[in-house]
Amino acid sequence: MRIPEACGPLTEMLGEHLPSPRRELPPAAVDPAVDPLSDRDTQLALFICHELHYGGFSEVSDTWEWQPSLIAFRNALEQEMLERLLQQLGPPRSLPAEEVPATIFALVEADDGPPLARFIETQASLEQFREFVIQRSAYQLKEADPHTFAIPRIAGAPKAAMVEVQSDEYGGGDPGRMHSRLFANTMLALGLDPTYGAYVPQLPATTLATLNLISLFGLRRRWRGALVGHLAGFEITSAEPNRRYGNGLRRLGFAGEATEFYDEHVEADSVHENIAAYDLAGGLAAQEPELAGDIVFGLRALLHCEALFAGQILGAWRKGESSLLSARPAAVSV
Repeated sequence: MRIPEACGPLTEMLGEHLPSPRRELPPAAVDPAVDPLSDRDTQLALFICHELHYGGFSEVSDTWEWQPSLIAFRNALEQEMLERLLQQLGPPRSLPAEEVPATIFALVEADDGPPLARFIETQASLEQFREFVIQRSAYQLKEADPHTFAIPRIAGAPKAAMVEVQSDEYGGGDPGRMHSRLFANTMLALGLDPTYGAYVPQLPATTLATLNLISLFGLRRRWRGALVGHLAGFEITSAEPNRRYGNGLRRLGFAGEATEFYDEHVEADSVHENIAAYDLAGGLAAQEPELAGDIVFGLRALLHCEALFAGQILGAWRKGESSLLSARPAAVSV
């Protein structure tokens, strides 16, 4: 992909400097009055910095990935995002390791985020469903990659549990069954471009934040516990929404490859949720009790960012507007 169009001073700086392999990046000018979770310039700049650790950009040299000034720039933005999450959620709270799985399930059960999946199942128009797929595309087209950073950072039984979960995400060795491939098939069935990054210019800050959160945890060994908690939450909260998404597509007249991605997650994640909660999260807490609070914090950060994501989409649809940037309004309002 190419560097997305700038939307503020941070992304302008990246767009100006990254195409040159020899220039130093000036420090990030962070505005303390800006909410980093809802500021698109911050989130898009973080996405660009993180993407250097994934597929990169066609006009950017790979030497930028570990360039010290780039790392300092990224670190400043990540710290702002972390501090805002800590302000809104409170710091990780210690708890007995054996209570981690039950705490995870209790937090998921108590979550009352916006009912996006229910709306998509019962009311969304085809155009709104396409918008939802576009909103998820930046993550789903590289599904599992950000969480996989945890594998070399944990050991023993938790590592084995994580590999079991991630192996399914990557199709169990069959490239045609990789979840990212299944999502690309859904996009094609809906008449969308499955090229990775094609829709990043249309994604709002709250969408980019859901992806940047995983990369932030994944690229920092300090937050390996939060990354594991995030993945556990991902798996536990996946089956029911994906059942609703598949039902929504069938209501709109789609089947086969269009719904296979969602149907696969209903089956796979129903199995994964206990592995992720008990063997992975619970196992890591038993192995490293000092990480128990971080594991739960990772789950809480997931639920918080997903609520902002869903709220942005439903809020736009309630007003009869598109949830995407630079796009025409969706056809049907909530």
